[in-house]
Formats: sequence, structure tokens, C-alpha cells
Amino acid sequence: MSSPAAVYSIAHHFSNKDPIVKEIYDTVLNAAKELGPVGEEAKKTSIHLVNKSAFAGIATRKSYLILTVKSKTDLQSTRIARREQASASRWHLEIKLESPAAVDTEVIKWLKAAYEIS
Repeated sequence: MSSPAAVYSIAHHFSNKDPIVKEIYDTVLNAAKELGPVGEEAKKTSIHLVNKSAFAGIATRKSYLILTVKSKTDLQSTRIARREQASASRWHLEIKLESPAAVDTEVIKWLKAAYEIS
């Protein structure tokens, strides 16, 4: 007999974190919702933002969060902390966000592009 799948909650990702982390998350989520319908899926180590498929992942840290967006190409920006080529035409790009103001027009443009390919 198999054990039931673990269930994670959005709130779990913000326990023992500075309040700014939830503020940054809310800013990202609100920006994403401006693009169209967005679902939130709590995973073990992150929260996925979903359109038809996941287009962004959010990993919370003590005082900041890491936003990972899907991209068709590698983007050249000093703001991208880590990049991974997931397949021939898919990249996962990580951006460290330390304040709600960091969710600026550039980050929103990346979110929009990720949303459109999900």
C-alpha cells in the first residue's frame, strides 16, 4: 500500500521568513496575474506559477526570493544569477529579488515571455 503524497502549502514557504519575502512574492504574483489566469502550486522546495504549464518558480529564502523563469533563449543580464539550458529551446533563468521594487519592467517582461510559452 502506498503512502499518500505529501501536501505542501503556500503559507509553509513563508514561515520563519522576513515579512519582505511575502511582499516580494505578492508583487510577483500580482504582476503575473496582470498577464492572465495564474495558478499557484506549492511544491516541496518552491511555488510554481502556472498558466497551462509552470512558467515561473519561486524559492523563498530568509530575506529574499529566487524567481526562476522559463525562456526560449538565454538572456544576457547581470541580474540573472544562474542559467540552465533545460532543452534545445528552453532555458531556466534565476533572478534574486530582494525587494518588491526589484519586480520592475525588466522582470515583468521576462515573466510575460515565460507566461506566453507556458
